[in-house]
Amino acid sequence: MKAKILFMLIIAMAFIQLGHAQITITGTVTSAADDGMPLPGVTIMEKGTSNGTVSDMNGAYSIIVQDSTSILLFSFMGMNTAELPANGKKVVDIQLASSDIAIDDVVVTAFGIKRQSKSMSYSSTTTSKAKSNNIIIRGNSSLGGKVSGMEINSSKGTGFKKIEKTKVKNEIGKDNESYSTINENEFKTVKSSPLSTFSIDVDRASYSNVRRFINQGQKPPVDAVRIEEMINYFSYDYPEPEGNHPIAVYSEIAACPWQVKHKLLHIGLQGKKISTEKLPPSNIVFLIDVSGSMSEENKLPLLKEGFKFLVNNLREKDKVSIVVYAGAAGMVLAPTYGTDKQKIIEALDKLQSGGSTAGGEGINLAYSIAKENFIENGNNRVILATDGDFNVGSSSDNEMERLIEEKRKDGIFLTCLGFGMGNYKDSKMETLADKGNGNYAYIDNIEEAKKTLVSEFGSTLFVIAKDVKLQIEFNPLKVQAYRLIGYENRLLNDEDFDNDAKDAGEMGAGHTVTALYEIIPVGVESEFIKSVGDLKYQTNKVSKDAANSGEMANLSIRYKEPKSVKSIKFVTPIQDVEKSIENCSSLYRFSASVALFGMLLCDSKLVSNVDYQTVLQLASNSKGIDNGGYRNEFIELVKRVE
Repeated sequence: MKAKILFMLIIAMAFIQLGHAQITITGTVTSAADDGMPLPGVTIMEKGTSNGTVSDMNGAYSIIVQDSTSILLFSFMGMNTAELPANGKKVVDIQLASSDIAIDDVVVTAFGIKRQSKSMSYSSTTTSKAKSNNIIIRGNSSLGGKVSGMEINSSKGTGFKKIEKTKVKNEIGKDNESYSTINENEFKTVKSSPLSTFSIDVDRASYSNVRRFINQGQKPPVDAVRIEEMINYFSYDYPEPEGNHPIAVYSEIAACPWQVKHKLLHIGLQGKKISTEKLPPSNIVFLIDVSGSMSEENKLPLLKEGFKFLVNNLREKDKVSIVVYAGAAGMVLAPTYGTDKQKIIEALDKLQSGGSTAGGEGINLAYSIAKENFIENGNNRVILATDGDFNVGSSSDNEMERLIEEKRKDGIFLTCLGFGMGNYKDSKMETLADKGNGNYAYIDNIEEAKKTLVSEFGSTLFVIAKDVKLQIEFNPLKVQAYRLIGYENRLLNDEDFDNDAKDAGEMGAGHTVTALYEIIPVGVESEFIKSVGDLKYQTNKVSKDAANSGEMANLSIRYKEPKSVKSIKFVTPIQDVEKSIENCSSLYRFSASVALFGMLLCDSKLVSNVDYQTVLQLASNSKGIDNGGYRNEFIELVKRVE
């Protein structure tokens, strides 16, 4: 009898353990409207945890939950948030219904925006006014809502109005997004401009922001497309540094995929890798915007869940403080070591949005706390998380720029994390990161939060080299003209290269930096070359050594060690080779595909007779090792645009 009871107890305990075993749930998220179209970019969270994922381009998702009793939360902008218990199921499909949120003034703008040479406001010339007060918007954006006084713009991108900054009217509300104007780099002749000088850029915000627009069925505004950030969103398998410098240089040159008579020069930098456990202790101040503009699901709620990923990866030697700002700024968590994760998470959970945005006051307080808790030879950093909408106190870009430039003198670095849409201020976020010896990422879903705050923890937060500059001198016997693809906001005067007072970009541990030059070889006729005529005093004479070396260019790099004020320089020659695109490495071809994608999105006047099929072919044949699935996601993104 006792044996029978014991057997029954064992069986019962087995069932209990089974109920609490982790399970994998898969499924598909579709729209209840639009004939069940799949919804990419939907956030799926396990209720009560920071565990989450996001649906892919086909609306599919996969998530490992704690047990069969877990509850899944599905949220997507413009859709009603849904809550479903797993109930032991391994497949959970769901249809999300359009929300009925009242929107006072909604403008739906068509595709077809073209890049202009000056700043502009995007608007359409053909406008039809909807007279009904209860119109459900449906279309490429997958947004739905009851609209009062709605204007639906339908045009092909004509009727631009010039303003100081690019402002975009967004489908989900009447507020504007702002972007710094980008004037595409044109070809320069070696005869008149033998040197090309620029600061590195490890920011990756543009790619995830562009992805957000595309996933909503919108073509991104041209000034949101920073091609260098799109290229550098992806990691490349460059050789690691072996000598005294913390940076290794890689170069490759071959025929250009979109101009067969041209060449494409690929330059890659690889930062020294440091394992997480060997990183120095961190003194981090979370500076969190809790103003009224942060109330949407893809702002403060997503921010809180994203920061929990970082908290869960803190070590016992790391410490975190939390400063918030709205109408005023205040500290809600005193410096707390990584061993007390629950205390930090509870402080995050208590945050609520409301009020105006005293960004300047919050920045001052955050830097003050970071300075008070400064760790010598450690990682001292402020992480600013906001939609960039500063509207009280120091709010102009110039004021903020001066404030951040002053604060960075204390050896405290800045990371800017952007959230949300509608009133997103990309231009301000980019300025703060550039001037704060920092980096900038845009987080549009929970997977991007994991990538930024977990997978790239070391490279995002720990600097191995600062004020990194590149200068290339082209050989006039080999190169007739050249253009740097992207980096328009990172160009430097040639004399800035040797000026240690001139600020430049930072590289984190394990960071990669990629830059592409399109080159017109000597002897090739091109419509892109603007002749400057014969010059009386200038010649193309070069030394015999350079003439016989076969070098296409000479690459010089300057950087400073994190605590130094004096730069270090090293030089690498770049050999000219004859190679077809088919014989190039996969990293070369993939970076070219991303660059071409960006140029097509910008309606670049420097590419012709190519389309998104060319991008797809290049990317599909060069995906290589795709850790995290980011390259496959890029391919699906291109298909969606096409």
